[in-house]
Amino acid sequence: MIDTRTTEPMRTPQPKPAQPQPTAPAAHHGTDGRPRQQPTAAPSTHQELVTAVERVLERHLHERVSEAARIDPVFADQMAARLAEFVLRGGKRLRAGFLWWGWQAAGGDLEQADAALHLGAALELLQGCALIHDDVMDASPVRRGAPAVHADFAAAHARALMHGSSTAYGTAAAVLCGDLALSWADDLVSVTALSCTHGRRLHQEWRALRTELIAGQYLDIHGQADRSTGLAQAVRIAGLKSALYTVERPLALGAALAGADEATTAALRSAGRCAGIAFQLRDDLLGVYGEPAVTGKPSGEDLRDAKPTYLRAVAVQRARAAGDHHAVRALTRATTSAPRDSASRDSASRDSAPFGEQELDEQELDALREVIERTGARTVVEKQIERLVELSVRHLHTVRRAPHTAPAPPTPQTAHVIDALTRLIERAAASPTDPPRAPDRRTKPPRPTADTHPNDPAAAEGIGRGRTSAVPPAPTTGGRP
Repeated sequence: MIDTRTTEPMRTPQPKPAQPQPTAPAAHHGTDGRPRQQPTAAPSTHQELVTAVERVLERHLHERVSEAARIDPVFADQMAARLAEFVLRGGKRLRAGFLWWGWQAAGGDLEQADAALHLGAALELLQGCALIHDDVMDASPVRRGAPAVHADFAAAHARALMHGSSTAYGTAAAVLCGDLALSWADDLVSVTALSCTHGRRLHQEWRALRTELIAGQYLDIHGQADRSTGLAQAVRIAGLKSALYTVERPLALGAALAGADEATTAALRSAGRCAGIAFQLRDDLLGVYGEPAVTGKPSGEDLRDAKPTYLRAVAVQRARAAGDHHAVRALTRATTSAPRDSASRDSASRDSAPFGEQELDEQELDALREVIERTGARTVVEKQIERLVELSVRHLHTVRRAPHTAPAPPTPQTAHVIDALTRLIERAAASPTDPPRAPDRRTKPPRPTADTHPNDPAAAEGIGRGRTSAVPPAPTTGGRP
């Protein structure tokens, strides 16, 4: 939990005891410039990876909070330590997982394991930045089962009886906190890339990832403002905001670290594109139907904010096709609730305020959920998730194989890595209440068709029956996108 008290200094996170180091090293430089040795044994499961990445995060964050204390104790206690606690609070560590297993699938050398863990830690810091800023933009009060960072800052301001608006203070402080997370992530990538043979490729992937994430987030808020309900735009936002950032680019970062060839990188990126969109579609469903106790965030926020999600776009399209005018009105305009802000409440009638500019109560949210169910959109999205996961796994079976050539017999290590990636993809796209599935151990690649070819952007999109304009296609090279 985050210590929000302003009357007492916040304790900086302490690293766990260092693990035994091997005697035969392949050194990489840490953030302090000192060489670090590779771990004794590379993680072989996702849980082992989570533990290893969090050790790197703890060590790195401890160093950075200590540096912050030398700058100013207030900054260290109230900003840097708060960020460290937020990043270490939890999370699935999916992005670090996809980077790790992508690196292994591409034939990464064990001597690069430390670099892979540090890059995974950088992705988790970037995720911290994205979550903090996302909660500010959406005014979400809760994240990971605790107060969102902006709400935590605002509460500390109010308790201390500080001057000015607590809300404005919380917003400004959270923006800076997110910026700090991005800065620390960049530092980790830069230092790690210096010690890697393919450091330039790593930087290219990292630069693209950051820009795509911001583009997707902007299109998301722009879609709210212009009340977009188009399918193509919804898929494009899902691709930029989530698919590329969560799965595809982490896999590509792993491939770059391993020095993978073009075919391997393209296959991993195609798998990542499918899995990443499936991940976002699942998130869309959880944003409407998820249980806060399970997801760690409020349910119904996407409906309140009129998010331009694929779920909503499908519901509107199907309602229009069926002539269900009531459903169309319900999904594009809210007619029973008062606007959120007092100015709108005074100037607009309850029956004319646009969808997304009103505070819907739970009864009204339930009514909208029923409308979406009635259109069949929820079922459509569930089926799309299943199809995308299937396509993603098919692409995995083309990794390290040139197109249209017979595969070499898989080794046990190859099968283990593909199994691990398959499990991670299924975990990313699964409902939190879904039972775990046994990994697909098939190693026979799919027949090369338009739907399954690893370099086919239509297959990578996985939505729209061959339309490729909604999401930028995966490149056919491992270099600059």
